[in-house]
Amino acid sequence: MSFHIQRMPAPIRLRELIRTIRTARTQAEEREMIQKECAAIRSSFREEDNTYRCRNVAKLLYMHMLGYPAHFGQELYYMVNSLFKEKTAKLKECTRLVLSLVHLSSNFSADILECLKLIASQKFTDKRIGYLGAMLLLDERQDVHLLMTNCIKNDLNHSTQYVQGLALCTLGCMGSSEMCRDLAGEVEKLLKTSNSYLRKKAALCAVHVIRKVPELMEMFLPATKNLLNEKNHGVLHTSVVLLTEMCERSPDMLAHFRKLVPQLVRILKNLIMSGYSPEHDVSGISDPFLQVRILRLLRILGRNDDDSSEAMNDILAQVATNTETSKNVGNAILYETVLTIMDIKSESGLRVLAINILGRFLLNNDKNIRYVALTSLLKTVQTDHNAVQRHRSTIVDCLKDLDVSIKRRAMELSFALVNGNNIRGMMKELLYFLDSCEPEFKADCASGIFLAAEKYAPSKRWHIDTIMRVLTTAGSYVRDDAVPNLIQLITNSVEMHAYTVQRLYKAILGDYSQQPLVQVAAWCIGEYGDLLVSGQCEEEEPIQVTEDEVLDILESVLISNMSTSVTRGYALTAIMKLSTRFTCTVNRIKKVVSIYGSSIDVELQQRAVEYNALFKKYDHMRSALLERMPVMEKVTTNGPTEIVQTNGETEPAPLETKPPPSGPQPTSQANDLLDLLGGNDITPVIPTAPTSKPASAGGELLDLLGDINLTGAPAAAPAPASVPPISQPPFLLDGLSSQPLFNDIATGIPSIIAYSKNGLKIEFTFERSNTNPSVTVITIQASNSTELDMTDFVFQAAVPKTFQLQLLSPSSSIVPAFNTGTITQVIKVLNPQKQQLRMRIKLTYNHKGSAMQDLAEVNNFPPQSWQ
Repeated sequence: MSFHIQRMPAPIRLRELIRTIRTARTQAEEREMIQKECAAIRSSFREEDNTYRCRNVAKLLYMHMLGYPAHFGQELYYMVNSLFKEKTAKLKECTRLVLSLVHLSSNFSADILECLKLIASQKFTDKRIGYLGAMLLLDERQDVHLLMTNCIKNDLNHSTQYVQGLALCTLGCMGSSEMCRDLAGEVEKLLKTSNSYLRKKAALCAVHVIRKVPELMEMFLPATKNLLNEKNHGVLHTSVVLLTEMCERSPDMLAHFRKLVPQLVRILKNLIMSGYSPEHDVSGISDPFLQVRILRLLRILGRNDDDSSEAMNDILAQVATNTETSKNVGNAILYETVLTIMDIKSESGLRVLAINILGRFLLNNDKNIRYVALTSLLKTVQTDHNAVQRHRSTIVDCLKDLDVSIKRRAMELSFALVNGNNIRGMMKELLYFLDSCEPEFKADCASGIFLAAEKYAPSKRWHIDTIMRVLTTAGSYVRDDAVPNLIQLITNSVEMHAYTVQRLYKAILGDYSQQPLVQVAAWCIGEYGDLLVSGQCEEEEPIQVTEDEVLDILESVLISNMSTSVTRGYALTAIMKLSTRFTCTVNRIKKVVSIYGSSIDVELQQRAVEYNALFKKYDHMRSALLERMPVMEKVTTNGPTEIVQTNGETEPAPLETKPPPSGPQPTSQANDLLDLLGGNDITPVIPTAPTSKPASAGGELLDLLGDINLTGAPAAAPAPASVPPISQPPFLLDGLSSQPLFNDIATGIPSIIAYSKNGLKIEFTFERSNTNPSVTVITIQASNSTELDMTDFVFQAAVPKTFQLQLLSPSSSIVPAFNTGTITQVIKVLNPQKQQLRMRIKLTYNHKGSAMQDLAEVNNFPPQSWQ
């Protein structure tokens, strides 16, 4: 009796699978084909059929790239059994692998196992598919890397260069930090080989190793010395990439490789001066990819270095003038050249040449090139404002572009170009843009016009006309802060009151759809309605308006369906104010106000009830309470007095010089400080001058420990005008004195390192105040040793209740990279009881696109600083 073993039919080829999937008419039909093929592949895996393993894995990779799940969960039995069937495996090795498999997660799937089998195969075609699958399906979080390290190490020492190349590509693509540590020596060995095919792959693999394990960077330093002497294009290209990575990650490497600038300049010059090279020529330009890489490396080497920048000035000028601009390839090289010129310490003429290149980009038909040019000009406008101004007409023309992204960049750049000389012409163009642009631009454009007009307005009348034009054009897209700002502008322009109220009255006749305009008009009519009725207007021909006509307009605003609750509040208050400006319509005003005493709008109802009380019980005070608003002034600090705006009036508020009483002190919401010491013994931090972001400074400080009643503020948070001044100790007035406050001679107090982490170092230096021996002045210096700047840097501090602390404004909010600069900030500490000083600090900043935050405690103050 004989038994016949039936084998599975041969699976279809990858090409047939692709053709079949493309014939699917619906996505459901395609999913059905994929599922059917996956089932066949699973069955093949269970059969342990090595004949078609490569074909099946290739099909899995194709399905994975289509977005379908390619991980097939299998029982541990199949994995362990397949390992023991390997004839070449020793017992100890099998045992170790089995123990490793026990710890693998459930994500260890059949396709990954099949990839490992293909990698272990002796056939190159199998290895190629296996390594490709590993690069696509694996990531560094999976424990299967433990099984791959030995395979890759063996292949790195293989006798065939193509197998070595596969191993280098795989390690450089998905190697974890552990794999990189284990195999860095093999990569470094291949980087020194004479085989150019392996050297270029080893250089790219070294880049990945450095990114994963930066401390291994010095291992590759000896091998990089002769890389730039290589004639092979691939090795030269990858060596530049490796040098760029090393320079970006290490200041020491940057200083070491600056001596290579003349060699890089020579290579770049040979590229632009050489003739036609068919092997690496793209659209008539010799090796543009290598040119771009060299320009990027030169940009890093020349940054903040005079000698290196001077050495590359000539070659950058040659590239900028000799590169063909009719093709995108040339434009890419020119763009990199511009970035390099603007980032190094280049000559002024060279910077003008770079900006002129960007100006030519603006005339290009390609939208991407125009967008890149606008973005680059926006970055350079602050440093080379006059050079960018030459291209103002071209930039303004970009406001008419149909592409939304180009239009937005052109708008931002146009506002950056506005100055006192071109304010009239630029505002004319921007107002035209505001009238025709899409709704999503109107709010930003209106705010930009408000800011520019406030800063560069040639006259008060022009300023008012411009802002009224914005209100009538942008309508309800105007942001809420525009209304009080315009009201303040009108109030301060005393000679323009009659002209303004007449213009606003005509602007809202019969049209209440634009709420910001109606709100400003209602406020002005309430304040200056008598000037409107009397016809006193010297700027233009006055109009004849009666008191009843003015009230008709305001009543129409009250009953209009388009009016918001805020607008109705403006109108009702304006009607009430007119009761002291008008003489013949007081009874009509009383009637209107009494009607709204029963309004369903709580805000209107409350206003109306209070106004009715003014007419009845407090009529003798009505004229004084509703008199014309005086000139409005913002809160400013001038010597020992503060100008505090209270209910529209300004009055001096002297700072108290006596120590704060023991009872609770008045605080404000903007001065809430977070509990940094974890107890109830925190002293207030008295704010000083606001920084560049006063609006958000108070909101950024949150009490991390709950509703603990603690007070304080960051250095940048100004107190609101309506809050009573906090009693301050004498030393807080030191900054207002014209006499020198501190000893200019070193006090002999040693400095300390208060914080050092993630490349950020905070150093404290100390001195004593001349006027008060109990005051210690601490100067902090923040430095950054990483390769990127730290932005939005904020330093905050808190001390126990027995101390008084004052933070002054910092010198900047950006800590420069590579220790090229520092941020300084002064802290004054009053220590009347001569106790040992302790402090909690909080640091917040943005670095490498991430928001960073850290808390630390400083207890190592030298005794001289507090005794």
